[in-house]
Amino acid sequence: MPTDADAPTSTSGVRTGGENHEPEAPTPTGTASDDPTDSTDVPGGSGTPGGATDDDNGQPGDPDAATTSTGEATALAALAELKVKGRAPRTGYDRDAFRYRAVDLDRNGCDVRNDILRRDLSDVVLKAGTHGCVVESGVLADPYSALRIDFTRGSATSNDVQIDHVVALSDAWQKGAQRWSADTLASFGNDPLNLLAVDGPLNQQKSDGDAATWLPPNKPFRCQYVARQIAVKHAYGLWVTAAEKTTMERILGACPDEPLPTDDSVVRVVVLGDRPDDAPEPTKKPTGEDDLDPDYGTCKEAIRHGAGPYYADRDPEYYYYRDGDGDGITCERP
Repeated sequence: MPTDADAPTSTSGVRTGGENHEPEAPTPTGTASDDPTDSTDVPGGSGTPGGATDDDNGQPGDPDAATTSTGEATALAALAELKVKGRAPRTGYDRDAFRYRAVDLDRNGCDVRNDILRRDLSDVVLKAGTHGCVVESGVLADPYSALRIDFTRGSATSNDVQIDHVVALSDAWQKGAQRWSADTLASFGNDPLNLLAVDGPLNQQKSDGDAATWLPPNKPFRCQYVARQIAVKHAYGLWVTAAEKTTMERILGACPDEPLPTDDSVVRVVVLGDRPDDAPEPTKKPTGEDDLDPDYGTCKEAIRHGAGPYYADRDPEYYYYRDGDGDGITCERP
């Protein structure tokens, strides 16, 4: 796994590399605002993007519009409103286009990583002289592992807790974001609705997977996880693949009244213990047989359903198909 020092730095100050690699939190730039209600430079945010449309000229959804017959907004109702399409090519994808941590949407003078750390951690200690922005330490009740993680800011420890884009940036790119304006891309990349503080190694394991290819190993959290993905996709007019929708429907079948979350919804986590200091990093995606993609017979058919690619060191589905070039990856998209 690449370390923070291994990841090249872009001109915007955002490190590139793995889809969800989380760099060391810098001291925030800019001036802290005394008025948190200041208008933003980027329209939208927090589930209200500006100008996002899909290729059917649809408008981004309003989470409040997805309601049951009793008027309660649920994830299952919102899922029914999402378009189902195949995954578009990754052509033109650039993580930096989403400007993660490069803009301050709420104009509080803090970068969004520290905003999310302050929101999601308990027992937070702030670094002096940073306008109350930079988190020096805290405790995370990790939703992905159900373990308690002690966070300490530093070059060797910051990546223990990373900020996950619940709907991965490249997944969004392949399901509607290619047509967005620069402002909407920045809004999506920094939207608190789509950001969670989580276990760093599990965030790396997830990479750019959608619900059909990766789910948190903490099974009781899966209802909240897919509900948040649905809320984000509904708000931004993104679509889902058939395999993705099938997985979401299966998960929500156990919790049909799971509400559609907002950016300030409290994440419910039952902590089972402390994460060991020497915990091994996961190498395979957490899945039982019921979490695997179907065997579509051929990679052509798998890709048509939005499935793949599959990696030999991570995905059991890799072994369904022939690896013609022996590179450890099957069902790669052209």
